[in-house]
Amino acid sequence: MMNKHKNHIISIYGHNFERIPIKTHILSPEDDMAQVILRYAKPLMQDGDILTISESPLAITQGRAIPVQEIKVGFWAKILSHFVAKVPYGIGLRSPTSMQCAIDETGLFRILFAAKIGAIGKLFGRKGDFYRVAGMQAALIDAASTSPVPPYNNTVIKGPKDPEKEAIRLSAALKHPVAIMDINDIGGSWMIGGSQGVNKDFIEMAMKDNPQGQADELTPLCIVRRVAN
Repeated sequence: MMNKHKNHIISIYGHNFERIPIKTHILSPEDDMAQVILRYAKPLMQDGDILTISESPLAITQGRAIPVQEIKVGFWAKILSHFVAKVPYGIGLRSPTSMQCAIDETGLFRILFAAKIGAIGKLFGRKGDFYRVAGMQAALIDAASTSPVPPYNNTVIKGPKDPEKEAIRLSAALKHPVAIMDINDIGGSWMIGGSQGVNKDFIEMAMKDNPQGQADELTPLCIVRRVAN
């Protein structure tokens, strides 16, 4: 089901590409993403296609959606979450529970150091230093309520483990190139893991308008296919 607000055809490097979102069941830690893509994507794939996989559903299959009631928020998570800047694409680490998950993932010392560097950067009008120091896993954390789909609307979803290795594993199962993507609805598109046959710059441009959507579409997979101009 295509995000109704997006055009399913995009022009890149003078060529047209179709984005085909693929609907699945609600994924859980009991699912293996390899089996998911073989069930839902494999029958639709054609030669030359690339499959993109959203990072949060992949993380869910790895058991990285943590119910908020199971998160023990410490002193530093409460303090540091108040200093995180507001961003238009979500709560992020402004929530104490998501900040605690960042501390658990990367270590308190690294988060404190990132906060210090981030504060210094702000004095010079520079943004993003906190996440550059804290690392990818801190940046990938989705706060509770980010997902509108129960039961994940009441969980903090950490980033997927080893996205590069996962892309390679899943590509081997699918026999097509695979990219793991972190995408938002305001033009943010990042490949966090890719198999052979995926060009990072290309796939980020192909997915920059988030054709899969970010509501309750249940489309964690998307085929990118070149079509006639």
